[in-house]
Amino acid sequence: MLVLTMILFIAAALSLVFLVLLHSGKGGGLSDMFGGGLGASAAGSTVVEKNLDRITVIVALAFVFTAISLALLLV
Repeated sequence: MLVLTMILFIAAALSLVFLVLLHSGKGGGLSDMFGGGLGASAAGSTVVEKNLDRITVIVALAFVFTAISLALLLV
């Protein structure tokens, strides 16, 4: 159980870093490569950015839950 939780924790951590880097900042970001910047001037946020936000929140929740479960397993 501990090994599985550690694998999920590491996968969630690496995925979270990657997803945060994809978000656009003030001057644009890596999400512009995938079409995030094409409609950003016309509309507030594009479908790509909304989906990226949702996926980032889901991965962040997975990261938090695995961190809590690791803390409980190691105590």
